[in-house]
Amino acid sequence: MSGAYWQQVHADGLAVPTDRPLDDLTAELTRMLGDPDPAKRDGTAYPTLTTWVDRGVYDDLLAGLGDGMAIGLGIGLGEQGTDTVFRRSFSALVLGECIARDNRRPLLPGGKILEWGDRLSTWLLRERDLRGFVPGKGWAHAVAHGADTLATLAGSPHLATPELTVILDVVADRVLLPVDQLFTSGEPDRLAHATMAVLRRNVVPLRVLEPWIARLAASASTRASYDERDPYLAGGNAEAFLRALYLQLSLGSQPPQMRSDLLLVVVDALKSSNAAFLRPTGE
Repeated sequence: MSGAYWQQVHADGLAVPTDRPLDDLTAELTRMLGDPDPAKRDGTAYPTLTTWVDRGVYDDLLAGLGDGMAIGLGIGLGEQGTDTVFRRSFSALVLGECIARDNRRPLLPGGKILEWGDRLSTWLLRERDLRGFVPGKGWAHAVAHGADTLATLAGSPHLATPELTVILDVVADRVLLPVDQLFTSGEPDRLAHATMAVLRRNVVPLRVLEPWIARLAASASTRASYDERDPYLAGGNAEAFLRALYLQLSLGSQPPQMRSDLLLVVVDALKSSNAAFLRPTGE
């Protein structure tokens, strides 16, 4: 359909049109999630789908919609610098809206949510297009969008301690994966936000969290040897993540019950990775 059609839908307050089947509308919006034109993708398809999910339009079709978004996570996976990243990244966001809908109003069996979580995690760890803002095409932001959906997943009542621990491992694995360029578009903050969503459930014990943070700290203090690559690529993302986590633990609302203990662990991690800047003056 023409852009004018969807402009009218938005002008009508995003009421579901009655002149076309919902399946056809959904299929078109799903294709538009991968459009390199941000006006179609970010300005039309994404807000339309998420609004309809939030309003309950898809309540009887939520499993099918989420499955379609999970399929979108695999389109072009492994490519770098191509437009397929938009379909994957925005499919993750809409999948998060499907999970959020179930969080607010139980509609799906737990197995379906766990299946989506597995597919989301697999995609996020295999995603190689790590661009943030793409000039002329808007936000790709796959890691940030994946982190946002992990945060929503962490709020699902279908997840208990084992599944929440897996989310933490996915976050750490994503932070520690080799990269050609450090995250520069807020990805560490979004991954820390996902971590906070897990911590606020107050079911993952400190005996699990301490070695998890230690693993990140070990990487944060690593510097590669000089060659043609930036030595900070080895540990820069882990360092940025730990700083973001410290900020959110210190200043964030709704702190987890073990905030004080966690802060001590994170502070020790930051001390070890920033020792050169923390020595007494004159040394």
